[in-house]
Amino acid sequence: MIRINTELLNYITRLHCSGDYPMIVEGEAQAGEKIIVQKTKVFALYIIKTGMVKCYHTIDTGTYFIQEFFGEGEPFGEIEIFTGEFSFCTVEALTPISYFKISKTDLEELVKKDAAFNSLLFKMMASKIRYTAVRHSYNQSHSLKLNLKRLTDDFPDLLEKISKTDIANYLGITVRSLNRVLKN
Repeated sequence: MIRINTELLNYITRLHCSGDYPMIVEGEAQAGEKIIVQKTKVFALYIIKTGMVKCYHTIDTGTYFIQEFFGEGEPFGEIEIFTGEFSFCTVEALTPISYFKISKTDLEELVKKDAAFNSLLFKMMASKIRYTAVRHSYNQSHSLKLNLKRLTDDFPDLLEKISKTDIANYLGITVRSLNRVLKN
């Protein structure tokens, strides 16, 4: 549920600390700050150093569905950079975060020159696709009670870290339904 990528974080940290990659800059965002906004152009790849964000899609009724929660080492913005499309989701900080940021132009150059970094990006994107497919197939084929049990087994402190509203939006249910299952 809260995706992390220590391998990518360690690699990008080494590149940044080497001093040979001035295009990798550091930034921060406060809780509640939107780093990427749905239906806008994205001009950089972000890799979370510390903290957590939620990635969500708002539909025309004003409700939203949380695609994923990203923690340390997880990148965002890569899909839009590689496709050239507008952002499908909003990425909002749930906690204060620090991140590495690489502009689109610099990212394209880094991908061409650094085979190890390129490989890590491919591995990360494949992992995101696989995780999403497994998550959606599990959620569709199991009851809400089992879906919630799986989340709380995998993330025992889930309710302390993430609001009930965000958990419900992640599961695609109402807060009322979530409360009913929690009560039972």
